[in-house]
Amino acid sequence: MSADRSVLNEALERGEEEGGNIEFKERLSRDLHLADGRMESLAAQLRHRVLSGDGEATYVVGVTDDGGIAGISPAAFSETMDVLSLLAEEAGAHIDTVETWGVGDAGERGLVGMATVREGAYLESDDNHIIVGTAGHVDHGKSTLVGSLVTGQADNGNGGTRGFLDVQPHEVERGLSADLSYAVYGFDEDGPVHMDNPHRRTDRARVVETADRLVSFVDTVGHEPWLRTTIRGLVGQKLDYGLLVVAADDGPTRTTREHLGILLATELPTVVALTKVDAVSEERISEVEREVERLLRDVGKTPLLVERHGVDAAVEEISSSVVPIVQTSAVTMQGLDTLDQLFERLPKTSAEGGQFRMYIDRTYSVTGVGAVASGTVTAGSVEAGDTLLLGPMADGQFREVEVRSIEMHYHRVDRAKAGRIVGIALKGVKEHEIDRGMVLVDPEMEPIAAKSFEADVMVLNHPTRIGAGYEPVIHLETVSEAAVFYPEGGQLLPGDTGHARVEFKFRPYCVEEGQRFVFREGQSKGVGTVTKVYRD
Repeated sequence: MSADRSVLNEALERGEEEGGNIEFKERLSRDLHLADGRMESLAAQLRHRVLSGDGEATYVVGVTDDGGIAGISPAAFSETMDVLSLLAEEAGAHIDTVETWGVGDAGERGLVGMATVREGAYLESDDNHIIVGTAGHVDHGKSTLVGSLVTGQADNGNGGTRGFLDVQPHEVERGLSADLSYAVYGFDEDGPVHMDNPHRRTDRARVVETADRLVSFVDTVGHEPWLRTTIRGLVGQKLDYGLLVVAADDGPTRTTREHLGILLATELPTVVALTKVDAVSEERISEVEREVERLLRDVGKTPLLVERHGVDAAVEEISSSVVPIVQTSAVTMQGLDTLDQLFERLPKTSAEGGQFRMYIDRTYSVTGVGAVASGTVTAGSVEAGDTLLLGPMADGQFREVEVRSIEMHYHRVDRAKAGRIVGIALKGVKEHEIDRGMVLVDPEMEPIAAKSFEADVMVLNHPTRIGAGYEPVIHLETVSEAAVFYPEGGQLLPGDTGHARVEFKFRPYCVEEGQRFVFREGQSKGVGTVTKVYRD
């Protein structure tokens, strides 16, 4: 990522010293610097620099041995980072951060970069990592609650901790980090590991690196007009749990019911947090609690009041049918220790076996790295250097690509397993050729590019009947696409469960039997499960 050039100038002024931790390199190449004998020598040099810097070294790339600005092409810079990564691994270290600067004339633009190398192997993706999808009506305190959870700081009563989670315009340009989740914290043997400042990338990396257990929160949008975005956030990620917030001063709203319906329709175990309990009377808290209980029972779920039954019962009983309810206040911190205990103890629910698969949610391009696809790994695992298939493209074909590098929460990793939110830098494709809803898969999976499939569907709400030609938007994994329904028997009525053939209107997607989806059009909505896929 581009950064303040004063940092580079300071490194250039310090220069290389015999016993220092700064190393200048114009470029590194696989053919020359990874050859027999040369690799061991360079790895030893890197180890010396790291030890000289008390566990940290700085590699300035794109400069001459005497510190002169040379600049190298983006392709050469990318190869240099690949080689440096391998050298660091050989030396028992890892690349922690990379910053770049453009140099030269517009016609011959080059790159100079600075990589921070730290002692210790690449962070292995931890099996003990749960992902929580947040939902709830706007102004019900969702972001404020999560802000207080991840920082351990009480809110000032005006949503101060919410500011930690606001999405910044520059985030798309931030570099090779996948940050679908807008907050992360963790736990070690001493308790919660909080972030001091979630906007500081090194703070997030510290939590990921030091915590024994991680909790990531995936953002959704509380405003009614952005319900489609919320559906994508809840359906399109490999979530372990849902966290639905209901404000004690407002109570359940139509948006609350919409979000709860999506969470429960996808059979996601969910916790309900009653927020702002400091702002109302005990009578009002009990009233809203009863409203939430009725709402849950109306859809066949069993509420469990954690204040009454305890955390042990909540951990043991939570499921797609049992929903714990916790009273909270970000101002007084009431109930946040209860949520901490839940998130520290709740087991991971998403399966991690099988061959690698990741549906793409976002794409961007990083100078010196190239195309980056981010999303949540839904099956298997992936390593830097792996060959994958990307697609389907508009013509239904899949393209072979190479994994250049992987990053999670601003921390570079050499491997990522199912359930991890990552950014994967790809070799062999341009960023503009990648679309949301595409998939990255292990070549052995032989993925199907499907324009149509059959499904069992349930109509949750519809003003009339659903007939042949009905055109809702399908939300399946990260796919959000218009589709045409052809119900078996010609029609489906509100509340009906039936069978239908579904055809994407514009392009094929990778669809598999057993996948669940949500469909929506206006006030109409429903859920379905894929039963048969047609290879079109």
